[in-house]
Amino acid sequence: MLIEVNPHNIDDRIINQITESLKKGGVIIFPTDTVYAMGCDLYSKKGLQELAKLKDVKLSKSNFSIICKDFSDISNYVKHISRPVFKLLKQHLPGPFTFILQATNEVPKLFDSNRKEIGIRIPDNRIIIEIVEKLGNPVAVTSLHNDEDTIQDYFADPYAIYERYEDKVDYIIDGGYGNLDASTIVDCTDEAPQIIRQGIGILEL
Repeated sequence: MLIEVNPHNIDDRIINQITESLKKGGVIIFPTDTVYAMGCDLYSKKGLQELAKLKDVKLSKSNFSIICKDFSDISNYVKHISRPVFKLLKQHLPGPFTFILQATNEVPKLFDSNRKEIGIRIPDNRIIIEIVEKLGNPVAVTSLHNDEDTIQDYFADPYAIYERYEDKVDYIIDGGYGNLDASTIVDCTDEAPQIIRQGIGILEL
C-alpha cells in the first residue's frame, strides 16, 4: 500500500497504522534524509526474517543497521562510547550518517548471529523518527539497493518504488522525492574513525 505522509504535517493516525503493522511483523519502505530505505520492527522476528528474505540473505548473515530516535536510544544497543566518538556523533546526528559501533550482547540475539558491531542511524527525517518514537524501539533498516549498485532514480521516486515493491512490503510511505546519495558510513570501532563509504554526509573531524 502506498501511503502519503506530509513531513510538515504528520497525521498521527497514519503513524499508528504503520506502527501496528510493524508490530505484527510488517516491512515498510520509508524516506530518510538520504535514499528511501526498507525496515521492520527490531523486536519482530517475523519482520526481521522477512527483511532478510527481501534482501536475499540469511538473517544471521545480514548487515542491517538500526534507526534510533535519539542518543538515549543508542545507549541501549552499543557498548561504552568514548568521549571523542560521542562528540563526533553529537556533531553529526541527526544526519546522513551510519556510525558503526561496538554492539551490546543483546544485538547478536536479535539477529541470530555473533555480530559484534551495529550500524546506528538517526536520520534527519521527521517521518521515520515519529514512527520509531511511536513504535517504542528502533527499526532495523537496510537500503533498497545493493551497495555495489549505482543508485538509480527509481530508488528516490516513491511511485517508481511502489511499482517495484507493491507486492513485497506492507507499506510504502510517500514522503516526497528522496535523495540519490546514500549515507556516509563511518567505522568507530577502533580509536580513529574511518570512512567505509563516502555518501552524502561530510564528516568533520
